Amino acid sequence: MGEKKRILILTADAGFGHRSAANAIAAAFEEAYAGRCVVQVVNLLDEKGVPPFLRDTQADYDKMVRQMPDFYKLEYQLSDGSAPVAVIERALIVLLIRAIRTLIRDFNPDVILTTYLLYMAPLDAYITLRKLPIPLITVVTDLTNVHRLWFNQGTDLCLVPTEEAYEQALSNGLAPDVLRVTGIPVNPAFARETREKPAIRADLGWAPNIPTALVVGSKRVKHLMNFLNVLNHAGFQLQFVLVAGGDNELFKQFQATEWHSVTQIYNYTDRMSQFMRASDMIIGKAGGLMTTESLACGLPTLFVDVTPGQEEGNATYVISRGAGELARTPIDALEILFHWLYRDHHLLEERARNALALGRPRSAYKVADLAWQAAEIGRSIPTSRMMAWVPKFKELLKTFEINVTEEN
Repeated sequence: MGEKKRILILTADAGFGHRSAANAIAAAFEEAYAGRCVVQVVNLLDEKGVPPFLRDTQADYDKMVRQMPDFYKLEYQLSDGSAPVAVIERALIVLLIRAIRTLIRDFNPDVILTTYLLYMAPLDAYITLRKLPIPLITVVTDLTNVHRLWFNQGTDLCLVPTEEAYEQALSNGLAPDVLRVTGIPVNPAFARETREKPAIRADLGWAPNIPTALVVGSKRVKHLMNFLNVLNHAGFQLQFVLVAGGDNELFKQFQATEWHSVTQIYNYTDRMSQFMRASDMIIGKAGGLMTTESLACGLPTLFVDVTPGQEEGNATYVISRGAGELARTPIDALEILFHWLYRDHHLLEERARNALALGRPRSAYKVADLAWQAAEIGRSIPTSRMMAWVPKFKELLKTFEINVTEEN
């Protein structure tokens, strides 16, 4: 057996989705290429040398989404243009290239994947200036409404989740030969769990033969208890599985409520693949992670919260394909659930079939296979393109007295 391939996966902790996708890819590598690779998942923003204000954008994202969603939407829209993106990318090169240099020196990767949109420009600048053969792979973690920062010309492969994202990538200048539709990577456990729902429920200690609604909350899900208070008094023959997502205040509210249906309550779980496979529907937010995992399990989604920006695209993608619905008020949720359960769950089953048709439970394996092939081939960016950009990168870094062309 030859030398092990070294796989570097860069991510961030602005929301759950970027980290989850990175961990899913790592798990797929470690399963499919066991003993043949070394995988490292790194939050680049936590690395030494990254300016604190840039690191703090992760916490700022959470705050803005919760407290100022309209302002977040405006900021997202204003930054999603060719001129703003060009300025942002130049700034990111200056701010992150030193940390990237140290990381690549220390780990010496054969391939680099990124599940976060801020890293491609500085990665491309460093790899190009150093003339390194390391392929760069972008793994987009938004279903649609994809920000332009994801579509950097320096990527060897851009892996997108949907045909809509594929078309967006084309319209932003990426060539078809660097694009693949893979879905957003979900944990391989979603593909491995093949038992029938009653068997999984029994294993989890739930009532095995009652239709089950999985409710996923967190600090980012607004007004969830308002929706649940109405559904709790509707008399539905449902088992509710409530997960607070680590939100201690919400968990206390779950515990303090007198529930009128069979109810299972959790603050947090690391068995989400089993929870989803054991459920018949899911109620929660239109985040990329939850939406993708729900589709992978064929779960219809009742959205009760949508953050302006990319989450609007997630919700639209699911709803327009008949795999879910949006409730803007608790009464909306009541009506939707009634229709789903009416006539022996006819509409619920239709929504489930539609969700299953959209799901890609083996997406992480696909991403790992493509990255493995890229690691064996090396960088595929045309030399003419790389050389054309060398003077531009040098000029930018010279302005800030940064030199990465000579190792020292």
